Amino acid sequence: MIEYKQMTAADYAAVIELGNRVHGDNYLTPESLADYDQRGRVGDVNLNWLAFADGKLAGIRLTFAPGNWDIDGHCCPSEWPVPAEQICYFKCVAVDPDVRGGGIGRGLLERSIAEAKKLGCQAGLAHIWMQSPDNAAFEYFTRCGGELIREHDKRWYDLSINDGYHCPVCDGVCHCTAGEMILKF
Repeated sequence: MIEYKQMTAADYAAVIELGNRVHGDNYLTPESLADYDQRGRVGDVNLNWLAFADGKLAGIRLTFAPGNWDIDGHCCPSEWPVPAEQICYFKCVAVDPDVRGGGIGRGLLERSIAEAKKLGCQAGLAHIWMQSPDNAAFEYFTRCGGELIREHDKRWYDLSINDGYHCPVCDGVCHCTAGEMILKF
């Protein structure tokens, strides 16, 4: 049985462990997670969700509220179907490999979307890891309704050079491509 709940600071250690196990060392740090948590909150709305299987953390979904994320050079706002003020940012999803395929990722996404709608969001943007094992990230987000806008080379390169992120696919410095994808609600 899967139990879903919104993330709190008490969950940070487990979230960091799972996120780094799935995405690579230093993908999440105590400092970055505290920042991400705040970016996912507006008043009493919390877009960050966790899934537990038999009491153990099985999945995480970190989502930034509109206005709480940067539109950088890896974004193509002129190609978005709605204004940035109505778009949340799906920062991260990680599901424990031992429980994948059971709908946890979709369940987390649905809960984040429900909260985002409270803030007037009509879509969510994500940078999908195109080199994820078996391209599972792209397939998952596409099945959930995501549409590819454009691919961006070396999306996490700066993170690996400047912040010590260790990409598990590139075995260190990350050269992976991100698929900028939009999911309309």
